[in-house]
Amino acid sequence: MRTPKALILRAAGTNCDVETAVAFKMVGATAVTAHIDEVKQGRVRLMDHDILVFPGGFTYGDDISAGKVLANELKAHLRELRGFIRSGRPVLGICNGFQVLVKCGLLPQTPSNEQTASLSFNDSNRFEARWVRLRINLQSQSLFIRGLPEIIELPVAHGEGKFVVKSPKVLEHLKKTRAILMQYVNEEGKFAGYPYNPNGSLFNIAAITNPEGNCLGLMPHPERFITRWHHPNWTRQTFLKDGVGLEIFRNAVTYVAS
Repeated sequence: MRTPKALILRAAGTNCDVETAVAFKMVGATAVTAHIDEVKQGRVRLMDHDILVFPGGFTYGDDISAGKVLANELKAHLRELRGFIRSGRPVLGICNGFQVLVKCGLLPQTPSNEQTASLSFNDSNRFEARWVRLRINLQSQSLFIRGLPEIIELPVAHGEGKFVVKSPKVLEHLKKTRAILMQYVNEEGKFAGYPYNPNGSLFNIAAITNPEGNCLGLMPHPERFITRWHHPNWTRQTFLKDGVGLEIFRNAVTYVAS
């Protein structure tokens, strides 16, 4: 069986690429980390890979707005990216990567490829770093959530994570297509405000996907919970074999391998 090959695309300011590569290696994939310039210059070919990841960090210092500079690069130089997504291959944007996918018009998916949403400054006007509870939409077609429980925990670390939309129609379309994959909830699994919703996201949205389920953007960091020892309460999480974040990467690799 061929080993799936994951391309982790980085730029100046990316700082979660190593952890992301480790996660893929742990689930049996080959992880290739490349700078965006290597792809633009043709030294690394996007279509030679099975999985594409935009990891977390602060690309180009988040100048202008978070992820915007890298998003502009993708629109100008990586037109084959849309073909990569249409081919059904897994694409994952984590935190800054989610901001990139949204600001280059790939999420939410629209026929015109226009940007219809954004990730703006947290309502708290501060950087938020904590563990959050998330409710997964198990009715989604997303390949990334197979086998996951309805409620999970992951850490967040961002200053611009507030999900907003261009118009109410965008939110309705997300609901209709089951593209809202994860939402912030409290201990009872219910919607709640700050600090449970760490940024003030509309409809408590923490992650969205395309209708086909192969392109995922999420603000929480699954690569920071890939072993049970990453959880701050790990001594009481004796039922966990691996960190729940690892399953997101495993699902992508299993999908490609099968």
